[in-house]
Amino acid sequence: MPRPALRVEVSLEDQAALKQLLRGGIEQVRVVLRAVALLRLSEGVGAPQIAEMLPMTRQAVRNLARRYQQGGLERALYDKQRPGAASLLSAPQRQRIIAMVCSDPPQGHARWTVRLVAQQAVKRRLVPRVGRETIRILLLSHDLKPWREKNVVRGGSR
Repeated sequence: MPRPALRVEVSLEDQAALKQLLRGGIEQVRVVLRAVALLRLSEGVGAPQIAEMLPMTRQAVRNLARRYQQGGLERALYDKQRPGAASLLSAPQRQRIIAMVCSDPPQGHARWTVRLVAQQAVKRRLVPRVGRETIRILLLSHDLKPWREKNVVRGGSR
């Protein structure tokens, strides 16, 4: 038994905005596909026909129609902002690790390595635990390369 036809009433103002978006410059492909699908829905074309015309599934077209009805044009075209992963190190922890890297390496080591920084940060109780990749990204974000002597700030001997 087929699903009932999808009825979406797209306002004239929103239709004009969609057409302007399609005429405009650079936009994400998914936004353009959603805009085309919404225009086709407003013309009375069904979800299966739209799914055949565009690289979208029937369910994606139905979800698009539902999002438009519930939240309007912005909600239908664009995804919600995603929070991303929480930072593993706090600002004071990052500062202490950077300060440690800028000092001399421990006795018996010629230079800092990412593995050595991670070990020493835990040993000196700067952080409870930390991985090498976290340290690598931290050093990269500060443009520090402790394995290269030239790039590390060291206190001058007078």
